[in-house]
Amino acid sequence: MIKKMNKTLAALAVSAAVAGVSGLAQAADTIKIALAGPVTGPVAQYGDMQFTGAKMAVEQINQQGGVNGKQLEAVVYDDACDPKQAVAVANKIVNDDIRFVVGHLCSSSTQPASDIYEDEGVLMITAASTNPGITSRGYELVFRTIGLDSLQGPTAGNYIVESVKPKRMAVIHDKQQYGEGIATAVKNTVEKAGVDVAVFEGVTPGDKDFSALIAKLKKENVDFIYYGGYHPELGLILRQGAEKGLKAKFMGPEGVGNKDISAIAGPASEGLLVTLPKSFDQDPANAKLVAAFKAKGEDSTGPFVFPSYSAVQVMAEGMKLTKSENPDKVAGALRSNTFATPTGNLAFDNKGDLKDFSFVVYEWHADGTKSVAK
Repeated sequence: MIKKMNKTLAALAVSAAVAGVSGLAQAADTIKIALAGPVTGPVAQYGDMQFTGAKMAVEQINQQGGVNGKQLEAVVYDDACDPKQAVAVANKIVNDDIRFVVGHLCSSSTQPASDIYEDEGVLMITAASTNPGITSRGYELVFRTIGLDSLQGPTAGNYIVESVKPKRMAVIHDKQQYGEGIATAVKNTVEKAGVDVAVFEGVTPGDKDFSALIAKLKKENVDFIYYGGYHPELGLILRQGAEKGLKAKFMGPEGVGNKDISAIAGPASEGLLVTLPKSFDQDPANAKLVAAFKAKGEDSTGPFVFPSYSAVQVMAEGMKLTKSENPDKVAGALRSNTFATPTGNLAFDNKGDLKDFSFVVYEWHADGTKSVAK
């Protein structure tokens, strides 16, 4: 941490020499928080959820007086959920002298970006990345306000075993850190319970034709399919599977829980099972916040909206508790306090993960709505 502090002090000294003291004073009028995630690309809808929640938190905190006499300022960066672009974004955030980040969204982008943040003394809270590897490396400045795949996978797996009871199952994934990771967690859970996983293989993100996969699933006579990945590919698999007479029920993680899957798959999305954070927008305690989103014409139902709001909130409260904008001090406050947020009372363990979080199994409907699965 001393190295990070020295690096920060050195950067400030250089800035002062180049820009002058007046420039630094002007830059310090606000506390900038970078919002890093997909503005563009196939999963930009999830980025919208993240930005919606985080920007609302910034707005409401500022309305209540800001943080330590300063206003928060949200600065959006587009990583397109691409690992290489995420690294470029992380370096840009560091070069822009921003020390707090809410993001990234995709686990495969969050992990390499977090390496840079840890090295450069930037505190990062992801409200969407669920792969356990992100917080398993002993980093001190990496947190998340959502649960892990090591929790979500068994939640899905146990539901499959206890409620679906498939005779012959397939587990498909998109070969990416998030998708393959959670698919593996589900596979391990069901196999321990004696469920036969007849097919376990990956597809390539961006593919449009899944006829070969569907033919294989039909040949193997599977009656249940778990998919680890995002909605663009699963939507096509659902639609093409229905067209080709594939008779199997599907399930996926929060990465497929998007209204666009109904737009892609149409009637074939009816009955899809999805694990998601609980519907925080349905909590009566959040009625005023939901109304605030509605007044701005914004949708508060997405799975990452409220966790993103909470990420900004705990970050701000950490600054207030320490009366500081020092990321190391704020990180210490996050680990040693409990925060009352719209997503519940949040407490972090030494790795930066929440001590308590739960996923819920929902049934998706073709009209883009969901209901708790029975």
